[in-house]
Amino acid sequence: MARSQETYNKKEKEKRKLQKRKEKEARKEARKEAGGGKSFEDMIAYTDEFGNITSTPPDPTKKEEINAEDIVLGARNSGDFAEEDHAREGIVSFFNDSKGYGFIKDSVTKESVFVHVNGLVEQIRENDRVTYETERGPKGMNAVNVALVKKK
Repeated sequence: MARSQETYNKKEKEKRKLQKRKEKEARKEARKEAGGGKSFEDMIAYTDEFGNITSTPPDPTKKEEINAEDIVLGARNSGDFAEEDHAREGIVSFFNDSKGYGFIKDSVTKESVFVHVNGLVEQIRENDRVTYETERGPKGMNAVNVALVKKK
């Protein structure tokens, strides 16, 4: 006598699958009857002038025009620290002889300016008073034509 191909486990699995399908179909029908979910307008979110998310659209009278040329990308330049032809004066705050670079702290603006050994006129060390000119580099201002201040 041959055994049945369907075992108790197989029958139970089929019953569970069928029950899940029926439950899923019932949930689908309930969603359809409830209104089909939110509309597109209900899902839109707005941001106010402070960056907070709100459900109300922004007030068009508070709209502010921004000029695209005023947007600065990259490192910001201070207005008084621009490229100039005349020599500046400062003190070497750091210089690494083995690596060939350092920084000069400007006497007037108190900003640090990068200096490379290629921009030196004569050898410098830390705490030396120097004169230099600036030029724009790929990462900001660089000191060039760096020379020691002659002591009086």
